[in-house]
Amino acid sequence: MAHNQPQIPTFGFLRLPQVLAIVPISKSAWWEGCRTGRYPKPVKLGLRTTAWRVEDIAELVRSLGMQTDESKHRQEAHHE
Repeated sequence: MAHNQPQIPTFGFLRLPQVLAIVPISKSAWWEGCRTGRYPKPVKLGLRTTAWRVEDIAELVRSLGMQTDESKHRQEAHHE
């Protein structure tokens, strides 16, 4: 089965457009989630350069995937 989700590198940093290609939400929702702790905290690489650790984004994707799988199981159990 082919996935349309971009490939996440093994290590390094991702800039905001790369993160939003993986986690398809608005910029304002992403920043609000970072502020509240729902999403990983950014790392300042320079005065005007902000990025996120690949490891943090990969963990977020895994946790979101688990939540989606749990929701599917609950819905299937509810319909049986």
